[in-house]
Amino acid sequence: MARCGPILLGKNKRLAGGSGILHTGLNSGSIAAPSRAGYRHCRRLVARRMAVQINATRSGAAVKAVFRADASLQIGTGHIVRCLSLADELRDKGVTSTFICRMHPGNMITAIRQRGFDVIELPAQSQHLQSRNDISPPIPAHASWLGATWAQDANETRHAIQAIKPDLCVIDHYAIDVRWEEALRPHAKRFMVIDDLADRQHECDFLLDQNWFGSDMAHRYRGVVPDYCVTMLGPQYALLRPEYASLRAQMLPRTGRVKRVLVFMGGSDPTNETQKVIDALTDPALANLDVDVVLGVNHPDPESIRHQAAARPGTFVYSGLPSLAERMVQADLMISAGGSTSWERMCLGLPAIVISIAANQTVTNTAMQAAGYIDFLGESTHVSVELITDAVARCLQAPARLEQMSRICQDLVPGTGTKQVCELLLN
Repeated sequence: MARCGPILLGKNKRLAGGSGILHTGLNSGSIAAPSRAGYRHCRRLVARRMAVQINATRSGAAVKAVFRADASLQIGTGHIVRCLSLADELRDKGVTSTFICRMHPGNMITAIRQRGFDVIELPAQSQHLQSRNDISPPIPAHASWLGATWAQDANETRHAIQAIKPDLCVIDHYAIDVRWEEALRPHAKRFMVIDDLADRQHECDFLLDQNWFGSDMAHRYRGVVPDYCVTMLGPQYALLRPEYASLRAQMLPRTGRVKRVLVFMGGSDPTNETQKVIDALTDPALANLDVDVVLGVNHPDPESIRHQAAARPGTFVYSGLPSLAERMVQADLMISAGGSTSWERMCLGLPAIVISIAANQTVTNTAMQAAGYIDFLGESTHVSVELITDAVARCLQAPARLEQMSRICQDLVPGTGTKQVCELLLN
C-alpha cells in the first residue's frame, strides 16, 4: 500500500506521512512515464529533485496549465466553479490556463470563455458506463459521468494538449482515476487532483480535498495517492473567489437574528428542491421574513419558481449571478444544498439549514452537523416541507446558537485557500 506524502491540514498544520524532503514547486524538466514496473520508484526520485521553481518571472516563459473538468445536468456546476477560482488566481500569477470539457447537456463552456479562458471541447457521447468492482483497480462509481470510456477520454485529452505542452494538469472529475492519469503522465510535468470522495486510486503530485470530515481527514487518502503526493485537506484550502475574503474583512459580526433568508439549491437542482423550500417559507409563521431565491444556470423550471415567488410577499428571485457573495452578506440565514457553496457561506459566517441533493454530500454534512457547523436535515428525498418549516422556526428562536454557528464557521474557512493552493503549486 502506498503511503501518503506530506499532509497539509490548514495553517501551520503538517503531518509527515512520507520520507525525505519534498519541494512542492513545479519542475521545469519534462517527465516521461516509464513502464509500470519501477514507475513509482522513478517518480519518488523525481519528486526529490523538485527544487527548481518554475514561474513566469524566473523562467522568462509563461507557465501553462490545463484543467480537465465537466459540468452537466447530472454533475452540477461546482467542479467548474472551483476550477475557475483556481484558474483566476493562477492567471494573476502569470499562468495561462486552458479548459478541456465534454459537451454534456448543461455544460458551462460558454461561461468559462466569458471568464477569458480557452476551452477545448470534447464531443458528447451516448455511452452509459457502469462502475465495476471485479477488475483492478475498480471502475469508479461515477464512471458514467465521463461520457466516454476512460481510455477514449484520455486519448482525446492527449490529442487536445499536445500543442500546449502543459506544466500543470488539474483534474476535477469523479470519473477519472489512476488509469487516466498514468496515460497522460508523459504529457504534463505535474498533476493535481481535486477530489471529494477518496474512493479511487490516483497518480498525482498534489491532491486537494476541501471538505471537512473531522478526525478522519488526515487518513482519508492513505493508500489512495502515492507517497510523494502533497495533500491539501480541509476547508482552509477551499477554492473561493477573492471577493469572499474581501467582504468578510468588511463585515460586522452577525447577531443571530433572522430577518432575511437566502435560498440556493445548487447549479442544477434536478429535483427542484427550491420549490419545496419556498413552500416551507410560505407558512404564516414565517411570513415576516424577506427571502432571496437564487437559481442556478441549469435549474429545470425557473418560470415556475418565479410564479411561486410572486405569490409570496417579500420574495425576490435572481438568476445568472456571477457570485453569491453579495446576497450572502445581506442574508441572516441560508437554506442550501450541501455542495461547494458551503465553504463560500461559511467564510462569510452565514448560518445554514442544509439539505443534501446528492449522496456524496451526506458524509461531510453529517460530520459538520455533529460539530455544530450546520443544521443538516438529511438527503432531499427524506426532507419534507414541514421539516424545513420547523427547522426555520427553531432558528428564529435561537439567535445565540446562530451567532455561535457563524463564529465557528468563519474560524474553519478563512477564505484564503485559493491563494494558499497557488503558492504550493508555484513555489
